Amino acid sequence: MTPQPAYLLHRRPYRETSALVELITLDHGRVRAVAQGVQRAGSKSRSRLQPFAPLHVTWSGDNELKRLRLIETHGAALLLAGEGLLCGLYANELLTRLLPPMLPTAEVFAFYTAALGALPNPAGRAPALRRLEASLLETLDAEPVFLDLDDRELDPQARYVYQAGPRRFARAPAGQGLDGRTLRLLAQGDWASPGLAGAAKSLMRAALAPLLGAKPLRSRELMHQLAMRRRRGSGH
Repeated sequence: MTPQPAYLLHRRPYRETSALVELITLDHGRVRAVAQGVQRAGSKSRSRLQPFAPLHVTWSGDNELKRLRLIETHGAALLLAGEGLLCGLYANELLTRLLPPMLPTAEVFAFYTAALGALPNPAGRAPALRRLEASLLETLDAEPVFLDLDDRELDPQARYVYQAGPRRFARAPAGQGLDGRTLRLLAQGDWASPGLAGAAKSLMRAALAPLLGAKPLRSRELMHQLAMRRRRGSGH
């Protein structure tokens, strides 16, 4: 096969010297594979197979669990720390949890790559993650439809709450939910406006919740813990 651009999403030890890995690839989506020998001391593949590093890989096998053959790096791994690292872990965990294996997702791969490029810049993290989430929801046919429950346009003056089942919006009591004007802006893909950041995050979380189920995201828990430590450190 032609080497595939890829990134490592998750890796855990397997048997004595191998690892089970989850990859996001350009043409084949999420690939689950055994990387033989990468846990062995001195293995070249061990140092190459790192999160946030652009890779080219090949694999073999007809079953869902593949066997990695070629692992090449195509650039240095992105060095992240603090909130940037947690955002990267969130993106990896989200794709690992929700992308079905071997579902072609070139758009998700492109938005994931763009998100990694944005993570070192604090101002760029949230918009990049929202674009990735929106692309993932669209791939899964679960993206919000910006209409009310009767398929009418949203009233800019009204307030709405998202209904995951019909993927539409129901009227909310005064003071609750999101206003129709904000939702109309989000419908245009306006993820970068600072004034929409909170609404965008709230909407994406509501849309992803039924797909993620009851099991919490570990990266979200770590982000919450980081925020709590910062509050304590600032005396609030």
